[in-house]
Amino acid sequence: IDDDCNDRNLLTKKDQKWSDKRGVVNIDVENVYRRLKENFRKPESEKQPTLSVIFNASVEIRSSVINATFIIITAFVPLFFLSGMEGRLLAPLGIAFIVSLFASLIVAISLTPVLCSYLLTGEKSLSSAHRESWLVRNLNHWYERALRNALNHKKAILGTALVIFIGATIILSTLGRSFLPEFNEGSLVVSAVSLPGISIDESNQVGSRIEKTLLQVPEIKTTTRRTGRAELDEHAQGVNASEIDAPFILDERGRDEFMADVRQKLSGVVGANITIGQPIGHRIDHMLSGTRANIAIKIFGPDLNTLFTLSNEVKWSIEGTEGLVDLSVEQQIEIPQVQIKARREMLTRYGITVGEFADFIDAAFAGEKVGDIYEGDKRFNFIVRFDGNNRGSIENIRNAWIDTPENGKVPLMEVAEIVSASGPNTINRENVQRKTVVSANVAGRDQRSVVDEIREKISQTVKLPEGYRIEYGGQFEAEAEASKTLIATSLLSILVIFLLLFMEFRNAKLSGIILLNLPLALIGGVLSIWLTSGIISIPAIIGFITLFGVATRNGILLVSHYKTLEAEGKSLEDTVIIGSRDRLNPILMTALTAGLALIPLAIAGDLAGNEIQSPMAKVILGGLLSSTLLNIFVVPIVYFMSQSKRL
Repeated sequence: IDDDCNDRNLLTKKDQKWSDKRGVVNIDVENVYRRLKENFRKPESEKQPTLSVIFNASVEIRSSVINATFIIITAFVPLFFLSGMEGRLLAPLGIAFIVSLFASLIVAISLTPVLCSYLLTGEKSLSSAHRESWLVRNLNHWYERALRNALNHKKAILGTALVIFIGATIILSTLGRSFLPEFNEGSLVVSAVSLPGISIDESNQVGSRIEKTLLQVPEIKTTTRRTGRAELDEHAQGVNASEIDAPFILDERGRDEFMADVRQKLSGVVGANITIGQPIGHRIDHMLSGTRANIAIKIFGPDLNTLFTLSNEVKWSIEGTEGLVDLSVEQQIEIPQVQIKARREMLTRYGITVGEFADFIDAAFAGEKVGDIYEGDKRFNFIVRFDGNNRGSIENIRNAWIDTPENGKVPLMEVAEIVSASGPNTINRENVQRKTVVSANVAGRDQRSVVDEIREKISQTVKLPEGYRIEYGGQFEAEAEASKTLIATSLLSILVIFLLLFMEFRNAKLSGIILLNLPLALIGGVLSIWLTSGIISIPAIIGFITLFGVATRNGILLVSHYKTLEAEGKSLEDTVIIGSRDRLNPILMTALTAGLALIPLAIAGDLAGNEIQSPMAKVILGGLLSSTLLNIFVVPIVYFMSQSKRL
């Protein structure tokens, strides 16, 4: 599963690595090119050597680029605090991202200036350097005019941004929550569990009926089935359990309509609890909850009959919950048993310990290996046990003889009570406690809201006797744990980012201004989820982490250039206007290169293998749009207001 899931992350790693590399390199090239144009416009007596211009232009933004890179790396550190399956799934993404950022930083500070000296210093390039393109001229003209108007309506702009942020926060609280998006693997895994103890022929008939029903669905052309698993298998199961693999190809119908048709047809198959999943999703569910479904409701207690009754009460109470499908109770039946109960007072009288009695019963009736028998190249276990005269019926067992230390042999019925009874076919335990499980899948709704509704219904309708309790397991549990870890570590990362900014600018107020990009980026990310799936998953949270790092970098570019212009003696208004205009191109290029790389992932979210990348891409695209548009107005306004008070 790790290899398969890592393959699914491959496109994300490549696209995000190259988008960030282009962003860092673009900033360096743009600044060099701008300084070359300024140098070209100067009189011949004031022009500096081209190599000096390139060197100074690279050094000018060197500190900003390095700090911005480390800030983005810091934003990705929370990924390495994830444990369990989610940690193994997402840590490779963080490693790939950080390594690529280091590589891009080395390229930006070493190779890029050298390439600029070769490719941007030609006579043709310099002769046309003073002419801006039509698009750049118009963008700069529009932006400068819009920024001047915004500076005249500062409170209105900031108030509008604040209202939008509050609205996004409210929307965020209403979004659904899931661990991972539902996969589209192109194949179904149908798990069918019949009553324990049925023959393999009967189990085969049930499996055949399910296969014939699946083949009635137009998108399914073939099926394969496994009935039972050997005892030494990692997931041993009896012949009453079958797994049917059914590859499918969607043509005219959508996936939701196809799945609804499959469930409707399989609902007519009796004699088995049927759960529908997919290969990777099936294994993820099994690893997280020990069941083949998204949600596992585990009832713990001492008495199996009471547990079975409570399980059915739980099932009846949650039936009809919106989005809940494949609801089933763990199969339990009573099977005939011969119970041999020791009479401890008689064992004591005859000098037999309880351990010796248990060993005798095990060897006499189950058998004990005492050697091996070889026939050619084949080897067989040599097992000794009582013969048929002392086994096979209750009367024979009662009259079987047991050795005593002092009185020779005595009938077994002298020291034990042998009765015919019935008992459960299996006893499942977790942490040494008996349990039964009610399992279900979720379709067409987020897991968190379904589980919350299930909890409420069960608490209102099911009364647990003393000594019994209910636990909930599944993907939602992993999502909640991973979300808590990411949120806590992300807050710590924001603190570290603030410290890095403070080290760069030696000013807490300026550091806070740059961090304004975080809520600005949150707005677009939340709106993109709300307008698409409406569900926040772990990949979407990773998208927010990526987004915060990129958005912070844009703020550093603006504020650091403001400080450079202030050092040159520019007035506050000129500093804000000129500095913002100069940084418009690199900010837009950074957003554009990242956005173009992610558009294919965002629009192809229903394709197999793209389910994890798509939520990340949508969050980053929406956040880049909002942070870029608001950043070029909000940050200059806040900077102008803060510096005006200082002056």
